[in-house]
Amino acid sequence: MKITKSPWLHQLNDERKTIKLSHDLETDITIVGAGIAGISTAFYILKNTDARVAIIEKGKLASGATGHNAGQVVSYFERSFADMVREYGIEKTAYAWKAVENAWTQLDEMYTTAKLDIPFSRFIGHDGFISLDQVLHYLEDNRLRREAGMKIENIRVAAEANLAIPEKYKSLYDLRPQKEILAILETENTEFIASFSYQKGVVNSALFCQEVMAYLLKQYSHRLSLYEHTQINKVVLKHDHALLDAIEHTIDTQRVILCTNGFESLTIINEGGLEIDAKFHHTVTGRVGYMSGYYEKMNKQPIAISYYSGNVPYYYLTRRPFEKDKNLISVGGPEIILEDRKDYIREYEYPDEAQEDIDRFIKNTYDKDPNKKIDFSFTWHGLMGYTPNRVRRVGFEPKNPVLMYNLGCNGVGILPSVYGGERISKLLNGTENEKTIFDPE
Repeated sequence: MKITKSPWLHQLNDERKTIKLSHDLETDITIVGAGIAGISTAFYILKNTDARVAIIEKGKLASGATGHNAGQVVSYFERSFADMVREYGIEKTAYAWKAVENAWTQLDEMYTTAKLDIPFSRFIGHDGFISLDQVLHYLEDNRLRREAGMKIENIRVAAEANLAIPEKYKSLYDLRPQKEILAILETENTEFIASFSYQKGVVNSALFCQEVMAYLLKQYSHRLSLYEHTQINKVVLKHDHALLDAIEHTIDTQRVILCTNGFESLTIINEGGLEIDAKFHHTVTGRVGYMSGYYEKMNKQPIAISYYSGNVPYYYLTRRPFEKDKNLISVGGPEIILEDRKDYIREYEYPDEAQEDIDRFIKNTYDKDPNKKIDFSFTWHGLMGYTPNRVRRVGFEPKNPVLMYNLGCNGVGILPSVYGGERISKLLNGTENEKTIFDPE
């Protein structure tokens, strides 16, 4: 099956003029990557410092993972709260989760400051579970969240399931009729016996970046420049500045901030201190996620639901207004791990197996009419970079602070990227010095 354009790129302005770097450049800060991480980082640096900023993008603005996702806005990690407590302790883990949850405020700030009018929906979304082990996993997270003084999330368990739930979790869930849980999950699949509800949202992150960037270029025209179709092959770090090899031209910058998936081919040479691990990029695993979308009548509200059925890590579904009187249903789930250092090619064909998996999921779980033929108007895939600890890297490179990071999608990139952008600006202006689990090791 041939891949089609992502629905998020479909809504961008194709007539927007782009500028490729055509000269040597000197600036204070160079941001590599013009996706949600790069735009958020630029927004807060320009807001909170007086620095001159250049954004360098090898393709077009928001054309990477930001334009090839399911558009789901969530504040969790693809790692349990309890698991992170075991590694980092409850205080550091709670700080990290609160930081990402508070990024809703930063996302709102960017939206309102740039005076955007693009669709951005927030609501209570849901996760669905089919087993006792899944339920206990989230109940333990809830128990530790309460111990940390955090808000506990709403967990409903089907009374008919007669699950053997330990007494220590008694006050952390509600027993409800299974039909209520199935209604919340918008499914008739009776395998689902529990739901987990919390704040979610949906937004076209590529369109969001395009519109915020337009605002920044107008508001900070004297301090900001954007160069697209400009590849950075090498970063040479000195003790007080960096030189970036942009093939035909050189960028001399006081700081360089990598706002990418982290699964990149550029070379980093540190001449200002200890050697930076030549295998740095091997520590970020590339994972390709496959997604499909189709239209329905606009007779339901926006929603985001994840279904933990046990077949793949999970299927995730979003519904939002898209064009005229239509909702777009987007579904993802099938993934492959990209071989180490193998190039990811956006034009790869979409595998029939992934499409069949998504079609099967929709007919078994979401769609009330399993015999209806689904016309997928969009099929796309996107590259995600997973750090070893599945926690975003935000901060200074320990071996040379000229280099900074706001990278590592880890499957849920929008809110962590926005949080990382504000944190970078605070590190630069000296108002942030507390060590967190986001700091690169």
